[in-house]
Amino acid sequence: MLHAVPNLTTSQTGPLLPIEAHILQRVATIESWFRDEWFKTPAPLMSSVDLRHAGFKLAPVDTNLFPAGFNNLNPEFIPLCVQALQSCLGNNCQRILLIPENHTRNQFYLQSLTVLRETLLNAGYQVRLGNLSPEPAEPVSLEVDGQDSLILEPVLRRGDRIALHDYDPCVVILNNDLSAGIPDILQNLEQSIEPIPQLGWATRLKSVHFRYYDDVVNEFAPLIDLDPWLINPIFSEVSDLDFMAKTGIDRLSVEVDGVLQKVRERYRQMGRQDKPYVVVKADSGTYGMGIIVVHDAAEILSLNRKQRTKMAKIKGNQNVTRVMIQEGVYSFEKMADGAVAEPVVYMVGQYVVGGFYRVHRSLGANDILNTPGMHFEPLAFAQACNLPKSSAHDGYHRFYAYGVIARLAALAAAREAAALRQGTV
Repeated sequence: MLHAVPNLTTSQTGPLLPIEAHILQRVATIESWFRDEWFKTPAPLMSSVDLRHAGFKLAPVDTNLFPAGFNNLNPEFIPLCVQALQSCLGNNCQRILLIPENHTRNQFYLQSLTVLRETLLNAGYQVRLGNLSPEPAEPVSLEVDGQDSLILEPVLRRGDRIALHDYDPCVVILNNDLSAGIPDILQNLEQSIEPIPQLGWATRLKSVHFRYYDDVVNEFAPLIDLDPWLINPIFSEVSDLDFMAKTGIDRLSVEVDGVLQKVRERYRQMGRQDKPYVVVKADSGTYGMGIIVVHDAAEILSLNRKQRTKMAKIKGNQNVTRVMIQEGVYSFEKMADGAVAEPVVYMVGQYVVGGFYRVHRSLGANDILNTPGMHFEPLAFAQACNLPKSSAHDGYHRFYAYGVIARLAALAAAREAAALRQGTV
């Protein structure tokens, strides 16, 4: 029986592409290597990885440690999340405090939060939601379309622990990306907190993450005789920018040109006729803010006021002073109606538990799909996508390849977190 997947013209029909076939021929080596790496560096409790598949190249372009799309996962495979949570959290603690984003009544986010809470409950844990906002000092009820209301309770500091007025948790799970900074109430806790607050977007840099990803890929690729570039986007970064005052724009243009030249040379070596492009994105932050697509370095020097305003601020009205310049990866995946799609893979610990396609009907293969007008098509990753089945269809095998790249990104995030804990970043 085939597992339910979206009706994509490229994931359900046609032969596997060379990079996918290459990965499938080395499953035993891949799984053995991952087993050893997870033993040395445990995976983040939760993560999601945005992938781009150009056919010849399959690479991550973003790794989020505060995923907020659980409502977009295929409901039939939520049991995978339950099993993974039980494996990762174990039996040492039963009381979990889940801390969501502040001041949000976005229904999509609240639906995701509802699914995450219910999944933790179904895994056998007590779960209550904590509100980091200093006001109000009373519980807040949030209405969720078609669901029971969510109750957020004020978080209290008691010594080196946080709690609710009648609830002392032993594990704190952050689903708040801390874009505005790490609040004092979360500093120096004795409780286990996942992920650690230093991985919030006020302090975490995408360029640092991709340096760890570089290391991971350079270890992994030789094991399976693969060119590292085929699973790794070229990148650079620039700091001390002010888009409104045009400070540092000339340096940014030079770096953009450097990345484009490197990609152009790789395309030439492969005989590809595609036009290289880069994505210039704020070096921290999420929600698709502070990001533009550039095909020529001259475009940076001619940014108009509207474009510079778009790049100047991100979530929480934070100023953008650093950017990452990342090789753009075309997306060959399309829906049956021709809409461009890109896979997003969700993980709990080391386990791939599902994902979805981000789809946009109005954009092209080299556009940023995380923009208004997008929608989501759930994917079904059966058996956590850890092992392909010889009897499975090509689409399922393609999902295994997605899972391998997502796990590489999660391993990079695990090393990033370990370095922060040790103070070596």
